[in-house]
Amino acid sequence: MSNKVCIITGASSGIGKALAYEYASRGHRLCISARREDLLHEIASDIQSKYHVDVLPVKADVSVEEDCKRIIDQSIEKFGQIDTLINNAGISQRALLKDLPISSLKQVMGVNYWGTVYCTKFALEHLLRSKGSIIAVSSISGFSPLPARTAYCSSKYAIHGFLEALRIENIKTGLHIMIAAPEYTSTEIRKHALVAGGKKQGESPRDENNMLTPEFVAYRIAKGALKRRRTLIIGKMGTLTVIITRLFPKLSDRLIYNYIKKEANSPF
Repeated sequence: MSNKVCIITGASSGIGKALAYEYASRGHRLCISARREDLLHEIASDIQSKYHVDVLPVKADVSVEEDCKRIIDQSIEKFGQIDTLINNAGISQRALLKDLPISSLKQVMGVNYWGTVYCTKFALEHLLRSKGSIIAVSSISGFSPLPARTAYCSSKYAIHGFLEALRIENIKTGLHIMIAAPEYTSTEIRKHALVAGGKKQGESPRDENNMLTPEFVAYRIAKGALKRRRTLIIGKMGTLTVIITRLFPKLSDRLIYNYIKKEANSPF
């Protein structure tokens, strides 16, 4: 048993839930947070039964500063330490900027970017003490922009800038920071994506069966964190996309546009 403590946001489903099981299987004590309290308690109970580790469920909306502080405060109160913070909570968006209300832009940035900033800020002193890890579950969209995802992409780019600057600030402290970017993964994120007018999409426009599984992504993230990786691109298609974007940006623009154009209910 490692006896280490891991905080995971957005842990009620998808990658966050898979990360909770992955880290519990490695002996970590957990604080799991999300807005859906009933699911959190179900997951906590199941993990405790299977892996015999302490799990603290905390209902929280990471776009709210006070909620993020409460996640950290309750973790310290129960466990006395924090070794890993996984900023996983996130929402997506699927609409052209001209059709998207400002409120949707703020909502995506509030959850994705500010949720990461708040949790990181409040956990930082404890992570510095443990020489622990800060992990962001980002996206290929944080390296290669997608059209009709302006809010989502900008939130991921912002997270990268924030954490990469923080990494340099702490180059001599022993703090580890890793940005994990999986390609398309079968989760609920597309179901809840904000579309034109600020409504939720309701269903995925893609074949979820041909995507990475949350469990595979969680395993790769835990393995990458153990090796204290700096950047972790997960998936062959995602890796190729990032390489093409960096080396051939004009070609990348055309390829990405044509790819999204073929998507079901594409705005193009």
